[in-house]
Amino acid sequence: MKFTSNYLKHTSKNPLQRYLIDCFYDVLIELALKTSPLSILDTGCGEGFTLERLRKECVGRRLIGIDNSKLALKLGRKLHPKLDLIQGDLYKLPYKRNTYNLVICSQVLEHLTKPQDALAEAVRVSKGHLIITVPNEPFFMLANFLRGKNISRFGNHIEHVQHWTYTGFKKFLEKQNLKILFITSSFPWTLVLVEKR
Repeated sequence: MKFTSNYLKHTSKNPLQRYLIDCFYDVLIELALKTSPLSILDTGCGEGFTLERLRKECVGRRLIGIDNSKLALKLGRKLHPKLDLIQGDLYKLPYKRNTYNLVICSQVLEHLTKPQDALAEAVRVSKGHLIITVPNEPFFMLANFLRGKNISRFGNHIEHVQHWTYTGFKKFLEKQNLKILFITSSFPWTLVLVEKR
């Protein structure tokens, strides 16, 4: 059976990787709780790992995930049968303006050639709050390189086309006319809670 890189990352038996992912989700859940959301949309949800963590922590009542990968959604529906995971285009979300209390876009924008367009769609369907996460470069690549991953690409993930430093990503979000409420790191990622202006 085929697996996605995201699936392999989340199901890794490597104790350090599991620790880093757990720390990442602790921070993400803390940010989500600040918004007290009733409805949550995870854009680029992959297999639904983020939504499943939120569901288990009782964050939100209505949890929806959308992704364009048939493979990721197939895996996600088997792993997390209680989640509502649908296929769709992140550049043209099938929802009206101001539909969801919280929209999450986690570890997605670095994969996109037009991240500002996908982010604009996420903002459009949000009632006010979004959580956005990306790898914190160059630390993400360095961590990969030091553990022998993607050596020929100096640690760069083959699917990543965008690379932001902590400060660079903050500037990117400010250019999208978003108000940054909280920005933090969970090595090797940057996590940001923003509000629509």
